[in-house]
Amino acid sequence: MRLFLLTALTMAAFAANSLLNRAALAGGGDPMTFALLRLAAGSVALALLVAITRRGFAVGGRRRALGAGTLLLYLFGFSYAYLALDAGLGALVLFGVVQLTMFAGAFLSGERFGVRNWLGTALALAGLGWLTWPGGLAPQSPVHVLSMVLAGLGWGLYSLSGRAEADPLQATAMNFLLAVPAGAAIWLLAGTAAPITPAFAGWALLSGVVTSGLGYALWYSVLPGLGASRAAVAQLTVPVIALAGGVLLLAEPAAPRTILAAALVLGGVALALRRPGGAARLQRSRRSSGS
Repeated sequence: MRLFLLTALTMAAFAANSLLNRAALAGGGDPMTFALLRLAAGSVALALLVAITRRGFAVGGRRRALGAGTLLLYLFGFSYAYLALDAGLGALVLFGVVQLTMFAGAFLSGERFGVRNWLGTALALAGLGWLTWPGGLAPQSPVHVLSMVLAGLGWGLYSLSGRAEADPLQATAMNFLLAVPAGAAIWLLAGTAAPITPAFAGWALLSGVVTSGLGYALWYSVLPGLGASRAAVAQLTVPVIALAGGVLLLAEPAAPRTILAAALVLGGVALALRRPGGAARLQRSRRSSGS
């Protein structure tokens, strides 16, 4: 029960990131500023946690550089995408791409999949294509969709690189801390100078400290108990939570096309995540146990 509750809390935090980002930008805020404030606030919160628990600060070599780089790709791509995308739609694109990225990473690392897994991948890609195809019932900005695709790629690679971390909290903190200077450089190069309102700053700080910094640390703490497949399936709930939150809290529309495409993407990803040969393994298990 404890694992279930912690996992549910983490998924709610992930969905809240979409809602907070969208709410801040809907008021005319700048996405690059939001991303930088979120990153800086998350790094401070995580650094304090590391200091309190006396884990120490270690750079960690090339793995840490990969973690910081993919974190930046996710954060800035995510924020920019929400200039145009609704909270639920953005979360759907994000986590669809995340799961497909992790599927590809598992395949390239030597894991092999059956027809059912490939069919699920094809369905998920078809759902994303239908959702974002221009000229349909709900056409989307290709630039902002691409930005969220890049964010999904970044988060997927970030998750893959973090699976082998011995100390998830310490690794997450270092990724955030090392990403801050590069994030500030990106912000300066973007040349944005939009005013920061109290509401905008509040949403960014809440996203950075609570739903990002603490949320990510909590996520990596529950990952060992979930395992790879259950962790991937758990993340499929995030777009549903974000879509519901967008409708209830931000008055975003829920078009039939969006709902159908969401079902196609989530169903396809769930199918792709199923391990091959499950029925055969169950049959062998029954024979070996004499049942």
